[in-house]
Amino acid sequence: MKYLKIGMVCCALLTFVPFGLRAQDAESPVEAAVESSLSDSLELVQLAYRKVNLADVPSDVSVVDVQKLLETNYFTYSLDGMAALASGFNGNIWGWDEYLLLIDGVPRDASYVKPSEIEHISFLKGVSAVALYGSRAAKGVIVITTRRGKVGAQEIHVRANTGFHVPKSYPKYLGSAEYMSLYNEARSNDGLEALYSEQDVYHHGSGRNPYRYPDVDFFSSEYLKSAYNFTDVTAEVIGGGDNARYYTNFGYDREGSLLDFGQAVDNNSSNRFNVRGNIDVDINEAITSYINANAIFYTGKGVNAEFWESSATLRPNRVAPLLPISMLEAGNTSSQTLVNNSNHIVDGKYLLGGTQLDQTNAIGDVYAGGTNKYNSRQFQFDAGVNADLSGVLEGLSFSTMFAFDYATVYNLSYNNDYAVYGATWNNYAGGDQIGALTKYGQDAKTGDQEVSDSWYTQTLAFSGQFNYKRVFNDKHKVSALLLGSGFQQTESGLYHRISNANLGMHLGYVLNNKYAAEFNGAMVHSARLPEGKRSAFNPTGSLSWRISEEEFMDGVTAVDYLRLSASAGILHTDLDVEEYYLYQGYYTHQEADWHGWRDGVSRRMYNRLRGDNPNLTFPRREEFNLGLDAAMFDRKIQLNANFFVNHMTGNVVQADVLYPSYFTTGWPVYSDIPYVNYNEDKRMGVDFSASVQQRIGAIDWTLGVSGLWFDTEAVKRAENYDDPYQNRAGKAVDGLWGLESAGFFADEAEIAAAPRHSFGEVKPGDLRYVDKNNDGVIDSKDEVFLGKAGWFGSPVSGGVHLNAQWKNFSLFALATGRFGAYAFKNNEYHWVYGERKYSEVVRGRWTEETRETATYPRLTTQGGDNNFRASDFWMYSTDRFDLAKVQLSYNFSSAAVTKLGIAQLGVYVSGNNLLTLAPEREVLELNVGSAPQTRFFSLGLKAVF
Repeated sequence: MKYLKIGMVCCALLTFVPFGLRAQDAESPVEAAVESSLSDSLELVQLAYRKVNLADVPSDVSVVDVQKLLETNYFTYSLDGMAALASGFNGNIWGWDEYLLLIDGVPRDASYVKPSEIEHISFLKGVSAVALYGSRAAKGVIVITTRRGKVGAQEIHVRANTGFHVPKSYPKYLGSAEYMSLYNEARSNDGLEALYSEQDVYHHGSGRNPYRYPDVDFFSSEYLKSAYNFTDVTAEVIGGGDNARYYTNFGYDREGSLLDFGQAVDNNSSNRFNVRGNIDVDINEAITSYINANAIFYTGKGVNAEFWESSATLRPNRVAPLLPISMLEAGNTSSQTLVNNSNHIVDGKYLLGGTQLDQTNAIGDVYAGGTNKYNSRQFQFDAGVNADLSGVLEGLSFSTMFAFDYATVYNLSYNNDYAVYGATWNNYAGGDQIGALTKYGQDAKTGDQEVSDSWYTQTLAFSGQFNYKRVFNDKHKVSALLLGSGFQQTESGLYHRISNANLGMHLGYVLNNKYAAEFNGAMVHSARLPEGKRSAFNPTGSLSWRISEEEFMDGVTAVDYLRLSASAGILHTDLDVEEYYLYQGYYTHQEADWHGWRDGVSRRMYNRLRGDNPNLTFPRREEFNLGLDAAMFDRKIQLNANFFVNHMTGNVVQADVLYPSYFTTGWPVYSDIPYVNYNEDKRMGVDFSASVQQRIGAIDWTLGVSGLWFDTEAVKRAENYDDPYQNRAGKAVDGLWGLESAGFFADEAEIAAAPRHSFGEVKPGDLRYVDKNNDGVIDSKDEVFLGKAGWFGSPVSGGVHLNAQWKNFSLFALATGRFGAYAFKNNEYHWVYGERKYSEVVRGRWTEETRETATYPRLTTQGGDNNFRASDFWMYSTDRFDLAKVQLSYNFSSAAVTKLGIAQLGVYVSGNNLLTLAPEREVLELNVGSAPQTRFFSLGLKAVF
């Protein structure tokens, strides 16, 4: 907690300092407001430990000017919609499975900064672009650069945005009567008697008395709202003078909930407050410094209930959540005594319902189970000094940075017990009434507040570098950089820290602004590897040619800019060395098996879990890529494209097939199999972006498109399958494997004639599979490659954005698409067996009457092992095209608002997640066991003072 106190003090100082700083030669407030920092054009782009002009950004780096984007597209999550704006990014970078995210050069989470605080985002994709960041950056880097102050009179920017989340869809489960009928059918299929009588089914379906014959619908208006609110407000203060500039951001947002009953009415929402202060100070002509501080306070209030999880499991006829007191039999004093002694009379009319088997339920938990408060406190601080050393050597400078972050979360809760009541019903008085109540459990409210789920993380980061930039004879541009950097992240509960330490070097040369060569290299270190193998050198290089600067292009007026580039290199990384000491074999006693020592006495053995490998080393990313950048017709058309091919060699695996069988035993557990560098993956692809700007009539149009296609291949695998078609080598890294289905078994004769299905008893209506190896048995040896899962993003992805401006109106639209991947319908909504809750999918079940039209296997109360396993029967395409955002804005003329003391004023309406076009749209938009996906409609106002 002491770190939080220090952070709060620093943030408070940085927050109030700006109001005391004033420009030495400031413009008048109105003149300053005209040149608002929100409309400043992006000139310098952050790369690895250096900034370059926008025109010099390498091809394998994508840049998004967030402040320009916010003028027509307001969003609240820093990476929202970036797949349509940054080529090569689809949630990951170039098909990798993770990336390093830096905020002002420090590894942080994307949620730590809101878009209003961001100047621009750089997506570093190629090996040359990421090399200087070391081992942890080997799969791509996203660099978020926050805003800074500027010389000028103080500006105050205010934005308020409010709107409603509207659910897209809810799961469709069967009502009680239909469920009970089909459950009886499932029992009949298994040779069992019906569980529910026809009279029971009728009563549950009639709706006459839902307290005696419950038909619980979690998604009804009885429990949920039709929409919930989200509101956020941001205020920014910007300004400064020649010696000091400041930027301050205050933000607050509140989000509601769909739950609309019980304790959730007042205890199910979240609040977030953040304050950021960035200050730049020129100490003298040679030395400048900066300090950045950010604090985030998040509180989420909730109820001690798993409402959404239970909505996917609690069958509709299982229990009546409420029992009406008005239906108690008159004169039943014992039941009335229970009512009088209950601590939980809902709305003055109901007791909490239950049974001996269901003494709690999610709905009862919401009413009486207590509340909790999730608290998150985050503080980030970084500071740096830049020194101009031109007095020592012209073009020489030095920079250093130190950062300290601390975050903690904990949960405070009041955990209450409550009693439920089972009803004994009768109708001898002519109607249903409760003849007796049975109490289960006790009402207990201790009043003690419990602390749980406490967690913290701490980050320390440091870098120091010498920079050299100089131009000789107006045609030789030379740049160099020598740095040492590192960061260390500590997390509660983990003994070892996540560390990244490296020495780096950059060398660059440009001739006549046409030909450029660059070297970026780093010496990396990892303690996850054995001594002698903990260091490696990462060399990368790039070449570029600005063809548009050549004399033979002078007459080609249509081309404003044309550049070809190529880069290659090797990056050593420990990202996939998942644990420390994998190179060291060991015995374990705590995790060992038990064995009999003598009659009635057992002792733990010592199990050996792996062998030694003192030669374990870094996996390596080896890559080559080509890039093209072009601008044509007075830059109305701009293009960027990159082709890349890379190999990740030496991936670490513990593979039995590489060693004799006697190296390992099943019981007692013994293994001398070491971890080794063996597996190899290949990725190849193309990313591209293009934009067109054109005025048509009175409307200024801008159309942009970005995309990524990539393919993966498991080049080398430690495997020993009997049949070549099962080899993972040569297939996609994210391959889906399973059986090929061949319809349903029609009758016993067909089952008898088919290959033996080894997964369990098979009956008519069960799935039949193809015997791929023709051995007469259906088992795991018949599994084949079925398609790509898109674990690292769909093979084809991208987006399009449109901006149209007419007078003071602007229209922005953004859409994204993902194509070429598949998934299995294998959650509890689609795999319905045993005692699971029945969803609408079972209506297509196989029966004797529907054998020609069935879309679902026969129902069963057993495990259904033959049917519910990976196969192409359950596959579906995840192809989709989403209209993600539409915003209509209007900016009032300056003449209309300056009289009010306002420099700029604008309003807008917007919609998010508006439309999905997909062959399996209903599946893609459906959340099971969690809160639903939503559309968001909002109204906003922004002003500059």
